[in-house]
Amino acid sequence: GGAGWRLPGRVLELVFSYLELRELRSCALVCKLWHRVLHGDENSEVWRSLAARCLAEEALRTDILCNVPTYKGKVRAFHHAFSTNDCSRNVYIKKNGFTLHRNPIAQSTDGARTKIGFSEGRHAWEVWWEGPLGTVAVIGIATKRAAMQCQGYVALLGSDDQSWGWNLVDNNLLHNGEVNGSFPQCNNAPKYQIGERIRVILDMEDKTLAFERGYEFLGVAFRGLPKVCLYPAVSAVYGNTEVTLVYLGKPLDG
Repeated sequence: GGAGWRLPGRVLELVFSYLELRELRSCALVCKLWHRVLHGDENSEVWRSLAARCLAEEALRTDILCNVPTYKGKVRAFHHAFSTNDCSRNVYIKKNGFTLHRNPIAQSTDGARTKIGFSEGRHAWEVWWEGPLGTVAVIGIATKRAAMQCQGYVALLGSDDQSWGWNLVDNNLLHNGEVNGSFPQCNNAPKYQIGERIRVILDMEDKTLAFERGYEFLGVAFRGLPKVCLYPAVSAVYGNTEVTLVYLGKPLDG
């Protein structure tokens, strides 16, 4: 009723802290006050309690989310993490909710996509390998139609016209089954080091995919991306290797 509109912000915050994300989205549309209570403070009790309910304690306790400063951002990262239903049968998502583990299956290449893809806007996420790369370790993007498992040890991401990838092992860019040149485009580019966080930047307005390493912009890797829904994705070949992906939101540069 009408009284609900005039409740003090602190009371509204307390009520909202019991709701799930879908319900909060609806509440944010009710009026300006409710929207301001929900989105004015990304570390409010609403987001703290939601983070405590949907995120594994390990994700909150370790440095997995160290580059996601707010509780609202951490909840958003969880909803953009690897999908447990959209990956190779030879991988599983660990209890922390953000790390893929590839089982030691011979002669198989295995990938995973995130739960949410993008057809507009600018988006950034981090990917890092926590274990050997093997002969092929690819990070990039894929449509919903791209395969997430195949025979042999191959660059699965980039093997057809439905995915675009950067193979961290040999610094090659891959799309449509072809090598699209080396990356980064500089002489003697350093090879990827285990645990190094690579930042991936997808710009659906400019239709480009770019990468950063240690806050150093490495350049645009792919241009002319199609105006379809594109998902952050990886593909791996090494047994028991682990890959973590964390969605950061909009790139920091604007």
